[in-house]
Amino acid sequence: MARRLLGVVGMVALVLVGGCKSPYVNATVKNETGAQVTLVEVDYPSASFGRDVLAAGATYPYRFKIIGSGAKKVSWTDGERKQHSSAGPALHEGQQGQLEITLTAAGAQWSEQLSQ
Repeated sequence: MARRLLGVVGMVALVLVGGCKSPYVNATVKNETGAQVTLVEVDYPSASFGRDVLAAGATYPYRFKIIGSGAKKVSWTDGERKQHSSAGPALHEGQQGQLEITLTAAGAQWSEQLSQ
Protein backbone atom coordinates (compact mmCIF):
# COMPACT_ATOMS: atom_id res chain seq x y z
CA MET A 1 0.00 0.00 0.00
CA ALA A 2 2.78 2.44 0.92
CA ARG A 3 4.61 1.57 -2.30
CA ARG A 4 1.48 2.35 -4.32
CA LEU A 5 0.96 5.66 -2.52
CA LEU A 6 4.60 6.56 -3.13
CA GLY A 7 4.14 5.82 -6.84
CA VAL A 8 1.06 8.07 -7.06
CA VAL A 9 2.83 10.89 -5.20
CA GLY A 10 5.80 10.50 -7.56
CA MET A 11 3.59 10.76 -10.64
CA VAL A 12 1.86 13.87 -9.30
CA ALA A 13 5.25 15.45 -8.59
CA LEU A 14 6.42 14.72 -12.15
CA VAL A 15 3.33 16.35 -13.60
CA LEU A 16 3.73 19.42 -11.41
CA VAL A 17 7.46 19.78 -12.11
CA GLY A 18 7.17 19.02 -15.84
CA GLY A 19 4.14 21.23 -16.20
CA CYS A 20 1.08 20.51 -18.24
CA LYS A 21 0.81 23.33 -20.71
CA SER A 22 -2.03 23.59 -23.13
CA PRO A 23 -1.26 25.42 -26.39
CA TYR A 24 -3.08 28.72 -26.77
CA VAL A 25 -3.00 31.85 -28.91
CA ASN A 26 -2.73 35.36 -27.48
CA ALA A 27 -4.66 37.51 -29.94
CA THR A 28 -5.01 41.28 -30.08
CA VAL A 29 -7.32 43.32 -32.25
CA LYS A 30 -6.13 46.91 -32.74
CA ASN A 31 -8.36 49.67 -34.07
CA GLU A 32 -6.23 52.01 -36.18
CA THR A 33 -9.07 53.17 -38.44
CA GLY A 34 -9.14 56.63 -36.87
CA ALA A 35 -12.73 56.20 -35.64
CA GLN A 36 -14.77 53.96 -33.38
CA VAL A 37 -15.79 50.63 -34.93
CA THR A 38 -18.64 48.34 -33.91
CA LEU A 39 -19.61 44.69 -34.18
CA VAL A 40 -16.02 43.44 -34.28
CA GLU A 41 -15.95 39.65 -34.71
CA VAL A 42 -13.04 37.28 -35.22
CA ASP A 43 -13.95 33.81 -36.49
CA TYR A 44 -11.46 30.94 -36.14
CA PRO A 45 -11.83 27.15 -36.38
CA SER A 46 -14.73 26.03 -34.15
CA ALA A 47 -15.39 29.37 -32.40
CA SER A 48 -15.35 33.17 -32.48
CA PHE A 49 -14.86 36.20 -30.22
CA GLY A 50 -15.52 39.90 -30.49
CA ARG A 51 -16.66 43.23 -29.09
CA ASP A 52 -19.72 45.40 -29.60
CA VAL A 53 -17.57 48.56 -29.70
CA LEU A 54 -13.84 49.20 -30.11
CA ALA A 55 -12.80 52.83 -29.69
CA ALA A 56 -10.33 54.52 -32.05
CA GLY A 57 -6.80 53.56 -31.01
CA ALA A 58 -8.01 50.83 -28.64
CA THR A 59 -6.65 47.31 -28.40
CA TYR A 60 -8.72 44.25 -27.46
CA PRO A 61 -6.79 41.23 -26.13
CA TYR A 62 -8.22 37.72 -26.23
CA ARG A 63 -6.74 34.29 -25.51
CA PHE A 64 -8.03 31.12 -27.18
CA LYS A 65 -7.20 27.52 -27.98
CA ILE A 66 -7.44 26.24 -31.53
CA ILE A 67 -9.60 23.16 -31.92
CA GLY A 68 -9.63 21.91 -35.49
CA SER A 69 -8.11 23.62 -38.50
CA GLY A 70 -9.34 26.21 -40.94
CA ALA A 71 -9.41 29.82 -42.01
CA LYS A 72 -9.79 32.83 -39.78
CA LYS A 73 -11.73 35.97 -40.57
CA VAL A 74 -12.37 39.37 -39.00
CA SER A 75 -15.41 41.54 -39.67
CA TRP A 76 -16.39 44.99 -38.35
CA THR A 77 -18.58 48.01 -39.06
CA ASP A 78 -16.95 51.41 -39.45
CA GLY A 79 -18.24 54.81 -38.25
CA GLU A 80 -20.16 55.28 -41.51
CA ARG A 81 -21.94 51.94 -40.95
CA LYS A 82 -20.08 50.27 -43.77
CA GLN A 83 -19.33 46.59 -43.14
CA HIS A 84 -15.80 45.25 -43.67
CA SER A 85 -14.43 41.72 -43.74
CA SER A 86 -10.97 40.24 -44.17
CA ALA A 87 -9.84 36.63 -44.37
CA GLY A 88 -6.58 35.65 -42.73
CA PRO A 89 -4.23 32.69 -43.04
CA ALA A 90 -5.35 29.28 -41.82
CA LEU A 91 -4.92 28.12 -38.23
CA HIS A 92 -4.13 24.54 -37.27
CA GLU A 93 -4.97 22.63 -34.10
CA GLY A 94 -2.14 22.67 -31.60
CA GLN A 95 -0.62 25.96 -32.77
CA GLN A 96 0.34 28.50 -30.13
CA GLY A 97 1.84 31.97 -30.02
CA GLN A 98 0.81 35.50 -30.96
CA LEU A 99 -1.78 36.79 -33.42
CA GLU A 100 -2.28 40.48 -34.12
CA ILE A 101 -5.10 41.90 -36.23
CA THR A 102 -4.88 45.59 -37.03
CA LEU A 103 -8.01 47.24 -38.41
CA THR A 104 -7.21 50.17 -40.71
CA ALA A 105 -9.20 52.41 -43.05
CA ALA A 106 -7.85 50.29 -45.93
CA GLY A 107 -8.71 46.91 -44.37
CA ALA A 108 -7.20 44.45 -41.92
CA GLN A 109 -3.55 43.54 -41.50
CA TRP A 110 -2.63 40.15 -40.06
CA SER A 111 0.56 39.43 -38.16
CA GLU A 112 1.24 36.11 -36.49
CA GLN A 113 4.01 34.31 -34.72
CA LEU A 114 2.63 30.81 -34.30
CA SER A 115 4.37 27.50 -33.80
CA GLN A 116 3.15 23.93 -33.60
